[in-house]
Amino acid sequence: MSASLSRALAAEALGTALLVATVVGSGVMAERLAGGNDAIALLGNTLATGTMLVVLILMFGPLSGAHFNPAVSLVFALRRELAARRLAAYVAVQLAGAVAGALLAHAMFELPILQVSTHARTGPAQWLSEFVATFGLVGAILCTLRARAPAVPYVVGLYISAAYWFTASTSFANPAVTVARSLTNTFSGIQPGNVVAFVVAQLIGAVAALAFANWLLAGGNQESQPAFLNRPSERNSKVPAAAAVSHFSVDDR
Repeated sequence: MSASLSRALAAEALGTALLVATVVGSGVMAERLAGGNDAIALLGNTLATGTMLVVLILMFGPLSGAHFNPAVSLVFALRRELAARRLAAYVAVQLAGAVAGALLAHAMFELPILQVSTHARTGPAQWLSEFVATFGLVGAILCTLRARAPAVPYVVGLYISAAYWFTASTSFANPAVTVARSLTNTFSGIQPGNVVAFVVAQLIGAVAALAFANWLLAGGNQESQPAFLNRPSERNSKVPAAAAVSHFSVDDR
């Protein structure tokens, strides 16, 4: 394994772990402080998750593309911007990092480390919500990459913050996060039996967003696109630093 791939996998694992620790941990904290007010608890959960996403993408974007999400990695593999072997490795470390993040949150709040969620999240409305949440997330990434690449971290954080509130499922939009949240019986949990349908809806939403974005952006003027690099090794002093920091895909061909 090359040193660059090792660093990319470490970034994906740590980034996903910190993301899930934020989702679960802020949910625990928010529920404890909200005094039974679910709206206040959800608001606290939302603010922590959205802002942490911005931080993590800015931190780890130059190393791995800052996917932290198997659905996002799949989309870039379908775009031929992520090699198949790297896709498999990304998904593996994202899942491992997500589970580690949930366990870390439990440890920080002195909860039982091993848990299984009893929070039911199922039904057509929930599945549609996950399709919409993931469709919007992937669409936001792809369209922002085309229009203003340095803004991607902020767009992702803002989109997820909004989707917490306009979707019935509170916008999981991430298969790795969904699996990890089945292992926490806290505010952010989901029953293990509900996970598969969520993941299927998320993957369908991601692929649908890719197809739509390909059509939507097909007629754009290539010369008007901002500077944007897929290969960290190809960056040079002529490329604005912000454009390099916010990239979402790493080519391993």
